Amino acid sequence: MASRASAANRRHYEALAASPQAGSDELTNEQIQHRADLHWSSLTAEPGSVDYSEVTVAGRRALWIVPEGSRADQVLFYVHGGGFVGGSIYSHRKLVGHLASAAGTKGLLVSYPMSQTAKFPAQQQHVRDAYQGLLKTGCRAEGIVVGGDSAGVGALFGGLLLAKQSALPMPAAALSISGWVDFTQSGRSYQTNRERDAFFQKPTVDFLASLVLGGLDAREASPLFADLTGMPPTYLQVGEHEALLDDSVRFAEALKAAGVETRIDIFPEMLHSFQMMAGFAPEADDAIARFAGWMRPRLARSVPPER
Repeated sequence: MASRASAANRRHYEALAASPQAGSDELTNEQIQHRADLHWSSLTAEPGSVDYSEVTVAGRRALWIVPEGSRADQVLFYVHGGGFVGGSIYSHRKLVGHLASAAGTKGLLVSYPMSQTAKFPAQQQHVRDAYQGLLKTGCRAEGIVVGGDSAGVGALFGGLLLAKQSALPMPAAALSISGWVDFTQSGRSYQTNRERDAFFQKPTVDFLASLVLGGLDAREASPLFADLTGMPPTYLQVGEHEALLDDSVRFAEALKAAGVETRIDIFPEMLHSFQMMAGFAPEADDAIARFAGWMRPRLARSVPPER
């Protein structure tokens, strides 16, 4: 049974469903961004002993997240979600702080253009450029785990596919939280979880996709339908009750079919990106601990042997 604390995630999405959305004349782009930063981030407890430093990566704002005692040569490169209309390095800084602390790594939380100002493939291109920028600092690919949630997963894997085309080395591993990787919205869970999901109804997600796609074909833009050969080992987490459940299930199947080491965990009764409740809800803390336990041995392979 879901914990009482986890109900905060449902209340968040219920409030979001009842408020003006992107594309409405009632909200400016800045108001959408501020609302996400303020209300979404309030779901997450402040992680202790973590320092934050704002920097510029590939021409856009990013945030270094450095837990006390973290390894300098291991990085969690993270792409935030928000439907390509909201979310930021500020709304997700505490979540990445929890992830990085649990794994003993530094975190680099990057931003990308919102759909209000740029269409695909600008978002994926920026993720590739930011990843390439991290490599140019001397950080080895073997010491990098990449991660993202929701729309951030679509931008992340789009960026990794572009990185593969550019012959960049792949990271040690990838994390996916409630990934949105099918921009055609063809998953059956939009119907089977229609009464359970508090916000992500198919017309809503169709609308968000239309905002970011411009004239690009939705299937061509979707990582789900791409050639995933050569992608890094991937661990996906998703909530049982979310409308985007099938995005993760089908993506896991597609990764496995491409020969990629893949793990997927479906968390009973949870909704979209429930890991944002880290520090407050036991389900979120369990999910973070599972991610960290999976990451550590893969990053350990990046440590040079002692001479």
